[in-house]
Amino acid sequence: MLHPINWQIALPYYAAALAFGYLLGSIPFGFIFTRLAGTQDIRAIGSGNIGATNVLRTGRRGLAAATLIADVLKGTVAVLVMYAWWGRDHALLAGIGAFIGHLFPVWLMFKGGKGVATFLGVLVAISWQAALVFGVIWLALAAATRYASLASLLACAAVPAYFWFTGERQEAQVFLLLALLTIFMHRGNIARLWQRTEGKIGDKAEASRGA
Repeated sequence: MLHPINWQIALPYYAAALAFGYLLGSIPFGFIFTRLAGTQDIRAIGSGNIGATNVLRTGRRGLAAATLIADVLKGTVAVLVMYAWWGRDHALLAGIGAFIGHLFPVWLMFKGGKGVATFLGVLVAISWQAALVFGVIWLALAAATRYASLASLLACAAVPAYFWFTGERQEAQVFLLLALLTIFMHRGNIARLWQRTEGKIGDKAEASRGA
């Protein structure tokens, strides 16, 4: 049920929630971890993004795992902190901010990751049931097709549908926005899937250069 909003009072809090999420989400863990480990600039290899998939191309599995966990957690923490402070509406805004911050970090000239890990982190904080649905879909598609990008895209696309059919319309709208942004960030992968040149899980890093 919608309630009247006093925008003069509410807007600064909404903006603060969005900004808090953005700043947390914009921490470029993949870049930081690889620099601290003394590897080459993560932006100069593979797809050039700062996500765990590209970190894995350094050959450092531990760094890739750490990046994945950190990118998930920054979405989760942004939502949970804001939920504890100001409630669900502000938590959803913080989740949006964290996701956008990961995609477009101000510290790296707005060139970040592709968002799947942070999408999942936000989702875990909002609904563990929806996160479970995401995980099952991802695992099933990854096992069936060996395309990580396809599994990620379809798992993300399923989330707003899940919320819509469970009657959580606000969450459905938020995750529809995040899913559309994820699809946009994977437009290169989509083109390669169409051309059947996308690298598969287990292929050598060179074969999946643009993932």
